[in-house]
Amino acid sequence: MNNYFASIVAFAFSLLLNFLLLPILKRGKARQQILHYVAEHNAKNGTPTMGGIAFILAILMAGCIFCDLQNRGTIVILCVFLGYAIVGFLDDFIKVRFKRNMGLKAYQKLVVQLVIAILVAIFVYNDISIGSTLRLPFSQKQVDLGVWIVPLVVFVYLACTNGVNLTDGIDGLATTTTICFLFGMILLLNKEQGLLLSVGDTYAYAQTQGVVKLCYIAIGALVAFLLFNCNNAKVFMGDTGSLALGALVACSAIFTRLTLFIPIVGLMFVVSCLSVILQVVYFKATKGKRIFLMAPYHHHLQQKGLSETRICVVYATVTLLAIGILMACGV
Repeated sequence: MNNYFASIVAFAFSLLLNFLLLPILKRGKARQQILHYVAEHNAKNGTPTMGGIAFILAILMAGCIFCDLQNRGTIVILCVFLGYAIVGFLDDFIKVRFKRNMGLKAYQKLVVQLVIAILVAIFVYNDISIGSTLRLPFSQKQVDLGVWIVPLVVFVYLACTNGVNLTDGIDGLATTTTICFLFGMILLLNKEQGLLLSVGDTYAYAQTQGVVKLCYIAIGALVAFLLFNCNNAKVFMGDTGSLALGALVACSAIFTRLTLFIPIVGLMFVVSCLSVILQVVYFKATKGKRIFLMAPYHHHLQQKGLSETRICVVYATVTLLAIGILMACGV
C-alpha cells in the first residue's frame, strides 16, 4: 500500500508543479525550436520546453519522503538522476537562450555523461548489494563479470540516456514508453525479491525494495506529466527530462542486477538507437540511400502516415508484449 500511496503523492506533486511551471516557461519564452526537416512538426514550433523539471522535482521530493535515505544505493540513484537532469537542463537552457535547436556541443554532453557513468560504475562494482553479478534473462542463473562490470555499466548509461533522448521525438512517446518500462521493472523486481529472500541476500533485497518504490514514484509523476505532454502537447520534457529518465531507466536495472534485461524491457529504446545508427551507416556507405524514410524509427512510422497517438500505442504495446514474454517464461 505504501508504494501506491507514494505513487499517488508523486502524481499530485507532478500535477501541481506542471500547472505552476507551464506559465513560467511561457513567460520566460522557453520555447522549442523545431528542426526544419521535420515538416509534420512545424505547428509545434514555439511549444514550451524543459517541462521535465516538473516531474524531476516531483520524483526527487517524493523520493526523499518515502524512500530509505539510509540506503546508499537509493541516494546514488537520486543523485545520478539529478546529475543527468542538470546536464539536460544546461543543454535546453542554451537552446532557449540563443533560440537555436543545438545546445551543448556533442563532446561536452558526452564528457559529462561519461564522468557520471564512470563514477557510478565504480560504485556499483564496490557495493555489496550490487557488485559484478548479473541475472541472465530467461534463466535463474547468474554471471559474474568481475571488473568488466565497469565498462558495461558505463555503456548502459550512455545507451539508455541516448535511447530515451532519441525516443523523445513526438508527443508523449518517451513518457509513455518509460512508464511501460518502469511497470515492467516493477513486475520483474517483485519476482526478484522472492528469489533474494529465498537465498537470504538481505542487502540486495533492501536495494531492490528501494528501486521498486522509486519506480512507483516515477510512474505517478510521469502519468501526471503525460496529461500535459500527450498529443497535442502543451509542453515538451526537453533534454532536461529525457536524459534524467534515461538515467533512471539505467539505474532501475543496474542497481538490481537486471542490466541484461534492458534490451528486452526497453526494446523500443534500442530500436530508436539502432535505427539512427543503421540509417547513418547505410547513408554513408551507399552515398545517399536510406533504410528508413526518416530516423529515429518513430519518424519513419510518421512518414508512413501513422498518427502520433497511434505510434505511442505501438511503442507501448511492443514494450508490454516484451514484458509479458519475460514473465511468461519465468524470467
